[in-house]
Amino acid sequence: GLLYGDGVFEGIRAYNGVVFKLKEHIDRLYRSAHVIMLQIPVSKEEMIKIVLETLRKNQLKDAYIRLIVTRGVGDLGLDPRKCHRPTIIVITDTIALHKSEAKEKGITAMITWVKRDPVDATTHEIKSLNYLNSILAKIEANIYGVDEAICLDKNGHVCEGAAENIFIVKNGRIYTPSSSSGALPGITAETVKELARNLGYEVVEKNITPYELFTADEVFFTGTAAEIIPVREINKRQIGDGKPGPVTRRLMEEFSKIIQDPRNGVPIYQ
Repeated sequence: GLLYGDGVFEGIRAYNGVVFKLKEHIDRLYRSAHVIMLQIPVSKEEMIKIVLETLRKNQLKDAYIRLIVTRGVGDLGLDPRKCHRPTIIVITDTIALHKSEAKEKGITAMITWVKRDPVDATTHEIKSLNYLNSILAKIEANIYGVDEAICLDKNGHVCEGAAENIFIVKNGRIYTPSSSSGALPGITAETVKELARNLGYEVVEKNITPYELFTADEVFFTGTAAEIIPVREINKRQIGDGKPGPVTRRLMEEFSKIIQDPRNGVPIYQ
């Protein structure tokens, strides 16, 4: 895992003593491991217990959880057969991805030169430990003094942020890049899609151009750490009226209710 980024991970959140969408995250972890032919040495049920026990030992109710499974200890070569048993690592801590005013005022972003890997080159559904693509995008955003990077696919369509899914709002309709763009199927993104449809919004997956991004009424990111973050400016172009829009604000309000509902997760302390 350290030498070659050979492993998978999940980022998970706990709110008020409940681990949000824990089972969904565990399912995705095991799917990712299956695709890269990594046999996790414990069952899903045991993995859930490991996560909960780590939170209890750290006496946390609100936390960010990083669950990592590497191929395990091996030699300096590439042959995975030399790794005899996968290593499981659970890290629990608090997290503040953006400044406190980000949700109130929105963040700035830019389209980076870093393209997402083509879907026929790597499997974008895998949450792999190899995050160099995203790190390079984030470095560029840092250099240019903006909060976040937006990556395009090889065809020039909008894909996702450095570590978040992206949505735009136009004339009351919500759009997000199609799976063919290479965007990770985010658990928070799927939650937001379902929430939006339940609120009566039409959600469309399609190829999105930079022009559509610049001329959107609203733009927002979604992610486990980010939750829902409005974007007020992209490449120095103001989005909408330069403030979080009504659709984004409503989704943020309703999402905050979902994450506090114990039915949407697994309790830490039972």
